[in-house]
Amino acid sequence: MLQQILHDMYIDPELLAELSDVQKHILFYKMREEQLRRWREREAWEALAQVEGLRPPKVKRASDKHIQWLLGADGEVWVWIMGEGPGDKPYEEISEELIAERARLQAQREAEELWRQKEAEITKKFRDALANEKARILAEKWKVEMEDRKAAKVLEERIHEEFKRKEEEERKRGEEQIRLQEEQRAKELYWTLKQAQLQSHPSEKEEREWEEQLRRSKAADEERSRRAQRARDEYQRHSLRAIQKGTVAGLSSRFQELGQSHEQEARLDHRLPGPGPLSPLAMPGRTWERPLRPVSREVIVRWFKEEQLPRRAGFERNTKAIAPWFHGIISREDAEDLLENMTEGAFLVRVSEKIWGYTLSYRLQKGFKHFLVDASGDFYSFLGVDPNRHATLTDLIDFHKEEIITVSGGELLQEPCGQRDSPPDYHLLFE
Repeated sequence: MLQQILHDMYIDPELLAELSDVQKHILFYKMREEQLRRWREREAWEALAQVEGLRPPKVKRASDKHIQWLLGADGEVWVWIMGEGPGDKPYEEISEELIAERARLQAQREAEELWRQKEAEITKKFRDALANEKARILAEKWKVEMEDRKAAKVLEERIHEEFKRKEEEERKRGEEQIRLQEEQRAKELYWTLKQAQLQSHPSEKEEREWEEQLRRSKAADEERSRRAQRARDEYQRHSLRAIQKGTVAGLSSRFQELGQSHEQEARLDHRLPGPGPLSPLAMPGRTWERPLRPVSREVIVRWFKEEQLPRRAGFERNTKAIAPWFHGIISREDAEDLLENMTEGAFLVRVSEKIWGYTLSYRLQKGFKHFLVDASGDFYSFLGVDPNRHATLTDLIDFHKEEIITVSGGELLQEPCGQRDSPPDYHLLFE
């Protein structure tokens, strides 16, 4: 299942919701690793192709853009936080400048609006006055004789110039008046905003609450950073653990194959019947083609019978008894209800409806955790948490009775949670 996710670089949202925070961190880490691996592989292939002449060397265009992160003294990407860097202005000075700028801009907008109104009034006033004066002059012109027409024209021009001069003077006085009003309004707005800021200044209790909220926010950021680091450390730890104990799954698989081979030889030589639950599958039957993902309970039951029963999934080691921790196709809510009254460390394994595999439900001191177990291949492993591969489901359970599942949670499988009802919830799987 993990290989399919890394191949498609996509995970179904419903499946993603089933993962814990640690599983999500590690899955993201693995997907990022896969992206880098593909990029390095493509770069190496292109370099090899250019060397061998299979592809002409790439010519970088002038428009190509590149990003290079500025690194700090610790070698990590340099991050600047406003107000905390050297030379940054203190918060009070920045706040003072913002208030003054807001007051100035608002006063400027109000002054522009006042000037538009004033200019319209001035224009209308002198346009009406000029029209009236023209009307008066025309009325008088009809009274004068024809020889006085030239004098009347000169008088009209002089009066027109006089009105134009007065209009300019009025405009200048209006602009000066608006400018003074703008300055006065800016001062009023500044002091209004300043008083509002002083009135809204938090009390000592509010200041403590704000500091506590800031502390919690920083602590949450640090905790997220620590979780990501723990996820990376845990992935590396499991990788080393897989190297150290990598032979366990292989040897277990070899012993299991040898055991099955000797058992089959014994059956052929002595005509011995196999274990009860496995006898129907020992005979060659119809071919089984598994869908990409579980689509119904009937398909899940058939998958279990066709693929899991031959691998003795759900059985105790070297016995015909079903393990006490094994359960059928039950929901997350049913699993938590079964674990509700048990102590920390209690667990059960249920057949998953999301993937071809199982879900290990674990009881915490307060709450529960659910880990997906991938069984789509020829091994069993936790999806996105544990790189160790186990030959059988029982091997995985026994391994984590001694080894924790995650470093951050320290989960050890201690007490199996058995059946509560009759018939057991797995009866359909073994019919």
